[in-house]
Amino acid sequence: MPAAPRSKPLKRPTQARSKFTVQAIYDAFVRIWNAHGWEGVTTRAVALETGIAVGTLYDYFPDKEALLSGYVRHCIEALLARIDTEAVVPTDIDWRERVRRLVRLTCDTRLEGLPAFDHEMLMLEHRVAEPKHHRRVYDELAERWLRAFAACTDLRPAPSPATLHALLTAAWGGRRYRLLVQPEGDKDDGSNSSSWVREMEAMVMARLQAR
Repeated sequence: MPAAPRSKPLKRPTQARSKFTVQAIYDAFVRIWNAHGWEGVTTRAVALETGIAVGTLYDYFPDKEALLSGYVRHCIEALLARIDTEAVVPTDIDWRERVRRLVRLTCDTRLEGLPAFDHEMLMLEHRVAEPKHHRRVYDELAERWLRAFAACTDLRPAPSPATLHALLTAAWGGRRYRLLVQPEGDKDDGSNSSSWVREMEAMVMARLQAR
């Protein structure tokens, strides 16, 4: 892989107005990406699509690599928040439903309400991500998995951390590899992808029930 240019977002939005602006920038970025791909993404095009001055965009993203970096992190943060909301925090579900939600959120790349992330974006990750960034994402996901299973008070005996790390590695690694190789059918109606997610759910459930 070529060395990453280490171009990063200049600042994170903290106020409501700046958060709204950055979200609008990401939305414009995705629209241009879907229409024209990476080559069609320019800071000027994104600013025009967003309806802001180029200088305003530069306050957050000095170039399109920084924009991609920020967007990838945005995707991860949205996923982590969704896991918290649906698989960690609820108190009115049994362990089977909690685990199903956790596995589906970890594996499924087509969930409504989460930012789009596709094969082409994955192929460009090397331009913005270093090994420490991949490790950070894995550690954040592992923390959520441990917290989700800690909330499974009706699951006895509790699985060991080694078991949870193995299951997470299979789920998250499988998700990324499927994005990389794009198995037959995934690019059309998604039926193969849905079948794979169901198989992952069944595999995890079988492992937990076999102890």
